[in-house]
Amino acid sequence: MPYSSLYRALDDANASIWAMQLPEQLATAFDIQKHGDLRKWQQQLNALPKLTTQIRAIATDTVTLGSKQDLSLTLQQHLKTQLLAFSPWRKGPYNLFGVFIDTEWRSDWKWKRLEDHIAPLHNRLVLDVGCGNGYHCWRMLGAGAKRVIGVDPMLLNVMQFQVIKSFYDHNAPIDVLPLGIEALPENLHCFDSVFSMGVLYHRRSPIDHLFELRNLLKSGGELILETLIIDGELGDTLLPENRYAQMRNVWFLPSCDTLISWLNRCGFKNSRVVDVSPTSTQEQRATEWMRFHSLQDFLDPSNPLLTCEGLPAPKRAIVIANAP
Repeated sequence: MPYSSLYRALDDANASIWAMQLPEQLATAFDIQKHGDLRKWQQQLNALPKLTTQIRAIATDTVTLGSKQDLSLTLQQHLKTQLLAFSPWRKGPYNLFGVFIDTEWRSDWKWKRLEDHIAPLHNRLVLDVGCGNGYHCWRMLGAGAKRVIGVDPMLLNVMQFQVIKSFYDHNAPIDVLPLGIEALPENLHCFDSVFSMGVLYHRRSPIDHLFELRNLLKSGGELILETLIIDGELGDTLLPENRYAQMRNVWFLPSCDTLISWLNRCGFKNSRVVDVSPTSTQEQRATEWMRFHSLQDFLDPSNPLLTCEGLPAPKRAIVIANAP
């Protein structure tokens, strides 16, 4: 993917230090010698039909490009086979020329829970940390963001994003980069809005993650944080002894009051909880596009209020705060 416009945008945002480091970071991340599947994914990407369309709906629940009327039934079936080769698809949904990608997560539900609470994204420089294949990045661009940058270290997610962008517009001001947050220089202070959704509980040090997020924001910029929480009072935090819902890399699940206290301790202002919702098996489930085990397999079959380990079933909070 061409990144020259991204480098210019970072220069314009006073983030030249990252613009200078980024070419080497991308070269390392896209090193075919270091990732056995990369060559295969690149070949699959290059083999996709070169399709163009005037239908580009990215402000809707299903990110939609093109129509089934644009393709013959045979070509549509061929496109579906090609898109399935990039499975598992976890974030979405998408509709590409009549091929509906029914992803594991109904990511549009999360967007609905937060969209009325965040500052308008019009003309904002936005960062999405741990963005997956970029579904929410498209929604941010559809909400009027000037430029959206997503970072996610999983290379398959980045390739899925490139599939979508290849049908949208290679020059669109949106990118998903194969990087973790630790790859970004410290104290950039250049983003108007930073999203961190589904990341905090994977960090061994949630406080360090909150400081990283704060230092990416302009003064007064907005953090949108979504994470697993537990019911409880100030100071209550769950640290799973081993796995949580079969996930090994889950660390701290705070109560909402505890989470707010962490944000305040890290210097954020106006910290507030705007939504608390249990995760249902309608929101996260196995589909044709993600055939592995999903949430229903990770819950206690006799009590869906508990995980299979006997811990509280997943419940997520959305918290909004401002950088000092």
